[in-house]
Amino acid sequence: MKGVVLAGGTGSRLFPLTKITNKHLLPIYDKPMIYYPIQALVDAGIRDILIVTGGKNAGDFLRLLANGKHFGLTHIDYTYQEGEGGIADALALAEHFADGHKICVILGDNIIEGSIREAVDDFRKQPCGAKILLKEVPDAERFGVAEIAGDRIINIEEKPKRPKSNYAVTGIYMYDDSVFAKVRTLVPSGRGELEITDVNNAYIREGTMSFAYLEGWWTDAGTFDSLLRAGNLVAQSAKGRTAEGGA
Repeated sequence: MKGVVLAGGTGSRLFPLTKITNKHLLPIYDKPMIYYPIQALVDAGIRDILIVTGGKNAGDFLRLLANGKHFGLTHIDYTYQEGEGGIADALALAEHFADGHKICVILGDNIIEGSIREAVDDFRKQPCGAKILLKEVPDAERFGVAEIAGDRIINIEEKPKRPKSNYAVTGIYMYDDSVFAKVRTLVPSGRGELEITDVNNAYIREGTMSFAYLEGWWTDAGTFDSLLRAGNLVAQSAKGRTAEGGA
């Protein structure tokens, strides 16, 4: 399986921090934001990784990450998203890289405590379709929300005013190679973007969507509040590991 980190966009919600740099290069405690999703993929056993970036500072990713030696990789691939066409638009740029393989996609501002290795291993065995990771949250209306019936997701609603569950769709998605054909059928939403929720609902209608619950804490880092929360959560985890190591 191959990995894709989506790190494009303008980071307008974090202006003026993003006036001179890409959002995904901002610090989360002691590391650049982009380090965390890459490490999550590497820890899941994925070694072939594409970074989809954009904006005026795309070259800084190459300067920071180079060929991925810091992560034990021998190379990292890069591609460029022009403008802000949405998550699914950025994903479409990975078709040549995927080359028929299954992919694990993670949003570049998603920070997690636990591991996704078990879910990735399960998806490797899944004959076809998609798999997403859910997390119970107190503010589901901020996210795509999964409507669950038994052991199936029957629909995902984007930022609903009255969520049908408290389970948010995290920014971690696993797809077979039919995802790119599905993206090509999308029409822009009211926001003028190609929505990843529409991709996921296409798999649900097809009956090939599976899911798992994400262990540990999870946060995005796309607003001032969530950027602060992400830094605090990472710092607390790091200090906890230090305390355990010294015990």
